[in-house]
Amino acid sequence: MARSESRPTNRLIHEPSPYLQQHAHNPVDWYPWSEEAFARARAEDKPVFLSIGYATCHWCHVMERESFEDPQVAALMNEAFVNVKVDREERPDIDSVYMTVCQAMTGSGGWPLTIVMTPDKQPFYAATYIPKDNRFGRVGMLELVPRLREFWRQRRNEALDLGERVSQALQQLGASRPGSSPHADTLYEAYRDLSSIFDHERGGFGKAPKFPVPHHLLFLLRYWHRTGEQQALDMVTQTLQAMRRGGIYDHVGFGFHRYSTDADWLVPHFEKMLYDQALLTLAYLETCQATGDSQYAEVARELITYVLRDMTSPDGAFYSAEDADSEGVEGKFYVWTVDELAKVLGAEGLALARVLWSVADKGNFAEEASGRPTGHNILHQTQSLAEVAERLGCSQQDLLRHRERLRELLHRHRRERIRPLRDDKILTDWNGLMIAALARAGVVLGEAQYTRAAVTAAEFIRRELTLADGYLLHRFRDGQAGLSGYLDDYAFLTWGLLELYEATFEPRWLDWAMDLTQQLVQHWWDESGGGFFFTSEHAEPLLVRSKDLYDGAIPSGNAVALSNLLRLARLTGRTELEGYADRMLRAFGAQVRSNPTAHTHLLSALDFALGPTREVVIAGDPASASAQPLLRAARSGYRPRQVLLLKSAETAAALGQLAPYTAPLPIEEHQAVAYVCNNGACELPTSDPGELTTRLDQ
Repeated sequence: MARSESRPTNRLIHEPSPYLQQHAHNPVDWYPWSEEAFARARAEDKPVFLSIGYATCHWCHVMERESFEDPQVAALMNEAFVNVKVDREERPDIDSVYMTVCQAMTGSGGWPLTIVMTPDKQPFYAATYIPKDNRFGRVGMLELVPRLREFWRQRRNEALDLGERVSQALQQLGASRPGSSPHADTLYEAYRDLSSIFDHERGGFGKAPKFPVPHHLLFLLRYWHRTGEQQALDMVTQTLQAMRRGGIYDHVGFGFHRYSTDADWLVPHFEKMLYDQALLTLAYLETCQATGDSQYAEVARELITYVLRDMTSPDGAFYSAEDADSEGVEGKFYVWTVDELAKVLGAEGLALARVLWSVADKGNFAEEASGRPTGHNILHQTQSLAEVAERLGCSQQDLLRHRERLRELLHRHRRERIRPLRDDKILTDWNGLMIAALARAGVVLGEAQYTRAAVTAAEFIRRELTLADGYLLHRFRDGQAGLSGYLDDYAFLTWGLLELYEATFEPRWLDWAMDLTQQLVQHWWDESGGGFFFTSEHAEPLLVRSKDLYDGAIPSGNAVALSNLLRLARLTGRTELEGYADRMLRAFGAQVRSNPTAHTHLLSALDFALGPTREVVIAGDPASASAQPLLRAARSGYRPRQVLLLKSAETAAALGQLAPYTAPLPIEEHQAVAYVCNNGACELPTSDPGELTTRLDQ
């Protein structure tokens, strides 16, 4: 969003966050979250107006244009409050606490998040987007701010009492009550509940708005693998195909938008998030492994193409997001008129685009408010490629070739448009997810360049976002790293490192994953209740030290940490890690059983814990003619409860330290062999790839 440098600035001008810098020229006297802000609130006896959002949030932009850039609203806010801006992606700890407050006080949440609190950080008012003027029964800022000011002045005790009650409720909400672990029946209950909300006509879950929920899909793949329940796999394949055909997918530049505003996957909220690309890449890769269908591999390749082209820094780390808006209009960068398409593609190309991407003269979607055609087209497919090819009387191969020619013409033309804002901060947790996706893609697709990209990003985090004592930082931007790492940073990066180890078999990645996990146990573990807090014991105290378990747009840090503990235990043979995993399952068992579909990533970890698992060690020179067929056999197919190690002459010493059970396994000079252990019971080694495949698929 353009800003005039001649306008006055507030304190946010000195902040590295792109979101905070967007607000640096508002007439609102913004502070970043700081002791300075709360000290002023105490000194002037004013409540604090806390506004939380992020750089690519559409409604955050709307509220800024309507209210925070308006001198009249700003004057009211400056008189009534001390105003604090927070980037939720930089401070997810603050966001998590006050989003829970909003949900408890209002029954819903979202961004922009608005909290009014006492100078001691006790909340007494919560909302999301607030218009400038009263609208459709919703009070606007011009009326709300004076009301809140008077409430603070005239009814102070009510505000303090409400804040205290909310804080006490948060403490009770965050308390773990250890009990019994969830079990296999819980997996069935989650499958049953997902089946009940599955859209059998359009794919996906629930009605509009419709979100991609990759952790649901990853869970369903595991449930299908465990039970053979075909409908579980069908829900995954139908959803992934519908999403790839829909307007939620960028058919010109690749990549998924955040969600679909309608049930048909047609009209998206156009922002693109790094975490969606990473998690959906994993979903498409695993579905390719499960089905053997190459169409899912191609989508994974497209997603990676988008990330490496548009979301990768010169140093090889990954940016956070791209905005929905350009030139102040949501989706303007992505939509097309028929005249534009005719100019770029020519008459013959336009004729094909009409069939392939459902292009219409008056546009193919309507204005939300009026229902009138917009005159613009969101490219999407209403039919499969096979159906389009049959309709056009050509082969699918010819159709794919023609589609790629048109796509490239449109992409070249679109590069001349004003691009949406790219949030170029680098976050450790989201980079961990992308490292996991790239490392897995390198293995599944046989693309060494993807593995190299994962290695480069991991080395960046090691170099720029890791302190000398091994602790992680959360954010990097403009050459500056900062903010102590959160649970998600440690858990998601560890996930990436485990995938990177199995892609490269370099012990340094497994060693780093163990180190991060040991730090988590030391400084994040809840000794009394079990599970990991979101912040370390050394972090800034907030209203409550939260312990998140529900999956949101991304899996919960506790669920990913649980999966990491289980995988590390199998990779290294260190059973004490399974002890922590068992305590986590007992700590969260009641919560998971009460709402299984809110915890599907944890249930994927539970599937691993229930077994049977396979621990595979290949001993030999990985480049040898005898080792390569064994590696291909071990990596083939879909085996979500398997871990894989490789012991060579070069890695034997380091691997023996990390996984002591591998130390006695001999390395034959001329013949690689594979050792397979099932739930701790090991079989005789084999050098036959066919025999290895049979054992792994039993």
